[in-house]
Amino acid sequence: MNKLLTATMGALALGWLAAPGASGNDSHKPLFDGKSLKGWEVLEGERQLWRGEDGAITAGSLTEKVPHNSFLASEQSFHNFELRLKIRITGTEGFVNSGIQIRSVRIPGNHEMIGYQADAGRGWGGKLYDESRRRKVIGELIDAEAVRRAVKPDGWNDYRIRAEGKRIRSWINGVAALDYTEAEADIPQDGRIGLQVHGNGKTVVRFKDVTIQTLPPTPNAPTWKKTAPPEGTKKKTKSAVGK
Repeated sequence: MNKLLTATMGALALGWLAAPGASGNDSHKPLFDGKSLKGWEVLEGERQLWRGEDGAITAGSLTEKVPHNSFLASEQSFHNFELRLKIRITGTEGFVNSGIQIRSVRIPGNHEMIGYQADAGRGWGGKLYDESRRRKVIGELIDAEAVRRAVKPDGWNDYRIRAEGKRIRSWINGVAALDYTEAEADIPQDGRIGLQVHGNGKTVVRFKDVTIQTLPPTPNAPTWKKTAPPEGTKKKTKSAVGK
């Protein structure tokens, strides 16, 4: 009986130590090979902004302002998932900011994407912004002070985003940042991942260790095929002074 009890307790301990949502048969697959931008799409006129450099996806410049928001978009679309990456933002002038688009698509004929953005940058990190759609912060931080203490302002920060059905959660350096449940019925629950360098700043943003764990899709969930993005949508961009 003692041996059986010991074995049972050991198995339970392993379960408790596993990451939330992890199971024996799932794994996070890399979305970045550490060198190239294979598997990602950048608009023709913005290729000079994006590169694979020193093991990271890198965008922007510290000597010239990024003219407008630019996004590197995954070629693949995802429904429910857990995304993990490390992000580092540095800047010398203007609005130094970035973000991670999820459940998003490109707007035809425009440099913008439309969809949820897990924001990143001083005063914005961890918030959920609705890019080019509702054009406002729709998800505030669970504990702003805890997130502020956790963030390394000019260093690498671990960002974990989990989207399941209408619920979106995130963690920064292991600290719970966001727990948002979508209230509107027709918001798509699928789309591409997008990495942003924000316009109007001398900014360099780097992403590395980008991995994703796909989860079963929600049956009968709204998708972009059913809700097409408006043609020529223009976004009221975030700024250091209001929106």
